[in-house]
Amino acid sequence: MFEQMKARYLILYSVLGMILSLVFLLALDVSDTIFDVVSQLVLYVVVPGIYFGYYFRKHNASVWNVLSLDGIRKWLPALFALVAVSIAFSISMFWFQLFMLAPIAPWVVDFMLEEFPMPNTPGYIAFTIFTIAILAPVVEEFMFRGVLLKRMIGKTSMWGGILISSLLFGVLHLDIVGAFLFGVVASLLYLRTNNLLVPILLHIINNSLAAAALFLAPTWPESLAIFSLADIYAKAAPNAVVLGISAVLLIGAIFWLARGLPKSHKEIHQ
Repeated sequence: MFEQMKARYLILYSVLGMILSLVFLLALDVSDTIFDVVSQLVLYVVVPGIYFGYYFRKHNASVWNVLSLDGIRKWLPALFALVAVSIAFSISMFWFQLFMLAPIAPWVVDFMLEEFPMPNTPGYIAFTIFTIAILAPVVEEFMFRGVLLKRMIGKTSMWGGILISSLLFGVLHLDIVGAFLFGVVASLLYLRTNNLLVPILLHIINNSLAAAALFLAPTWPESLAIFSLADIYAKAAPNAVVLGISAVLLIGAIFWLARGLPKSHKEIHQ
């Protein structure tokens, strides 16, 4: 199904949609809240709705052709474990990035540690949480693990498709290493199960915890959390240990998921 979808059209429509909405909203001089809500709706509802709606109608298919509840329960423990390892890696990798930047670009570190304004109205908070925890994971998995992964596999190889689509995913999220490896894991889950619902659930679990952390602003784990330049050096040891352990576990999970998978486009579709 996804093999017939043109990735360049998805990218083109997304860019055009954002440009047109940006021009329209700036012309109307709307508030920051309305600007953010409309922009998110264009990116995560309007553009994918038009794009995927066209292809699903063209092939007389439904979303249940790529989503299935069968076998989901047996994957849940693995999904929670993968999210735990991924979060540990992301937290410690964030420290490592700050540790490397602090001596050469302290102003970048200050910017990365700066608190950003949070939504202050119930409706906007609910919309933000829903977008982060549900809407973005669903749409992004259709885009990256559906269209981009399958199209890149068809043009290169299995690992070519995984690496290219995951790299684009990392660039979009401004987290080259953490989001890239998350994309690799999600891609392998999809290829192993042939069920897009599995990486979607992985993404939802991960983003739901991220949304909770965003609004609850937890200080836990105290030994790892970085809030100031001084914390970067004071908490270097525990962060380095967690980074090493989580990296080994994450790489091990990637090898585990990759076992027995076909290596070429032809093998995948046999």
